Amino acid sequence: MAGPSVLDAGAWAQAWPAASGEAAEVRSFYRSHGKRWFDIFGAVLLLAVCWPVLVAIWLAIRLVDGGPALYRQCRIGRHGQGFEIMKFRTMRAGADRAGTVTIAGDARVTPLGAWLRRYRFDELPQLWNVLRGDMSFVGPRPDVPGYADLLAGSDRAILALRPGVTGPASLQFADESRLLAAAVDPVAFNDQVLWPAKVRINLDYAQSLTFRGDLGWLWRTVLSVAGAAPSAGQALAAPPTSWTRP
Repeated sequence: MAGPSVLDAGAWAQAWPAASGEAAEVRSFYRSHGKRWFDIFGAVLLLAVCWPVLVAIWLAIRLVDGGPALYRQCRIGRHGQGFEIMKFRTMRAGADRAGTVTIAGDARVTPLGAWLRRYRFDELPQLWNVLRGDMSFVGPRPDVPGYADLLAGSDRAILALRPGVTGPASLQFADESRLLAAAVDPVAFNDQVLWPAKVRINLDYAQSLTFRGDLGWLWRTVLSVAGAAPSAGQALAAPPTSWTRP
């Protein structure tokens, strides 16, 4: 079965001449120090600015749904170490016991949760994860335990990065829930098609990340949330016919 067509996740970095000499030193500095400094500065600034929004969403979830406002889940981060990711709860309490794959129209998602997901407000608590050093603003999305164990050889270079709130694979498959909803077996389609595609994209990002590249991914995320740019996932507009429902 042919794999899906994916965008070149390193395109932003490759748009500029290959790093050499002083440029290579700047790139190396960003990888080793600058990226973390940028994350700390950005997280502090956004937490200071967005705290009223965070409080308002917390209260809305408590009042509308009556359950806990925050959702915590173990994810795999840098160097394969587990950490507790934080999100605003968008599903009924305990819904993750029915599985971690979410499809479009999933009945477990609450009406308020669907709105939060649409504008990615459910991700705002991850500013705390970024400040703590669990995550970065840009990088591979953190997987639940089990997937990192499947990485082999050079693919394990992905684990040298902090997982991101957004990133090339997130933008490529921003409409992932719709793709999963169209598949006969969403879990198998995720494991055998989407996840390998994300690994390739994330590996390209790991090999070519730059400060300007990260700014580009952040800007594309803003445009995507605002609806001002089409999802990069249109490169895979629908699952291959062998995966779709009749």
